[in-house]
Amino acid sequence: MLIVSGLSLIAVAWLLFSAIFFFGVIFHHVWRPSSGIFALLYQDFTRYGKSKQYFFQRPPWLQRLDLPKRWFTHFYGVSVIWNALLLGITCRSLFLRYGYPIWLQRVLDWLCGNVLYLKPGDELSILLVQIMLCMQAVRRLTECLFTSVFSNGVIHPIQYCWGLVYYVLVGLTVHCEGPILGTKVYTIGDLFAQGRWYHAAGIMLFLWATVHHHRSHVILASLRKNKMGEVIHFKHAIPYGDWFEMVSCPHYLAELLIYLAISVTFEGRHLTWWFVILYVFFSHAMMAVLCHEFYVKKFDNYPKTRKAFIPFIF
Repeated sequence: MLIVSGLSLIAVAWLLFSAIFFFGVIFHHVWRPSSGIFALLYQDFTRYGKSKQYFFQRPPWLQRLDLPKRWFTHFYGVSVIWNALLLGITCRSLFLRYGYPIWLQRVLDWLCGNVLYLKPGDELSILLVQIMLCMQAVRRLTECLFTSVFSNGVIHPIQYCWGLVYYVLVGLTVHCEGPILGTKVYTIGDLFAQGRWYHAAGIMLFLWATVHHHRSHVILASLRKNKMGEVIHFKHAIPYGDWFEMVSCPHYLAELLIYLAISVTFEGRHLTWWFVILYVFFSHAMMAVLCHEFYVKKFDNYPKTRKAFIPFIF
């Protein structure tokens, strides 16, 4: 199913989501509504966690809709299950020559139509990216369960529902532009023969960004733990070390680089994935700006040279 010539339904959806956060960033800097039901709902939809808890007064009826921010763990649980399923289907198609299940074919046909930017010979890219998404999901779930220390921050039900849908759409996007799998039996040697420089570059960027993504969450968690690793409070403090010396939200920056690494693994030819990157950029920019403002307002000694999201820029 196509809506715009050359673009699939899922591509248009990612562009729409990107536009929402793009205008959110613009409005946040040039127009900040301070009264009325629209302003109230706008602030409630765009903020979560500490930016909602400390600098945004909401009426009791709106607070009754709050869900715990620690439920972020559910997102990665869904991501682990979903991406493991897709990885299994991918391996089954590559090594056993089974086509995609009917239900998956129908979903991809509806979301993606017949737009194909990848070609035969890109099977290794599909497999590597699916492995990357599984690794990312397992790591983030593990961090949420055993590393991160969640306070009493909250999220909106719409944000929660979108988080669950988001990781399903990301997995589907990987497979939305071909090549068609299940038409040939591949061996490990066949896939290695497809190896190119961009596969190595994508893997290296992915691992580098993953290391810093993990370090960022470890540093944030350490602010609430003692030297024995025991949680001693749920207060906020100024984080230091690693990429925190440059930006307030290095975990957002590292995650953007992880998505960019996936595009590199596709040699940049997966058009729809660029729309995913666009969405991640604008959504994370919005969250980073709100987080940076929190730090600046709360701490008088917050480093003046530290940017919100992109080093030396903003």
